[in-house]
Amino acid sequence: MRQVLRQKAIDICDAKIAQKGAQVGLSFYAFFANKNDDPDLLMEAATWWIKTHKLDHFEKATKIRALLTNNPA
Repeated sequence: MRQVLRQKAIDICDAKIAQKGAQVGLSFYAFFANKNDDPDLLMEAATWWIKTHKLDHFEKATKIRALLTNNPA
């Protein structure tokens, strides 16, 4: 996963956790606007989420943040 996407995802996880608490869940779609303006980046996030880590559609933001910061895949 390229660094710009990784950092954006970490920032979104941090914001969601701060706003809704440690139990908040999210999907990789949370990292994007409702408009699909960068399909390659969306597919990169989907590949990381689904193929690399075999995550469910919704996961705890704390889990995603840990994967992003401790396991740069």
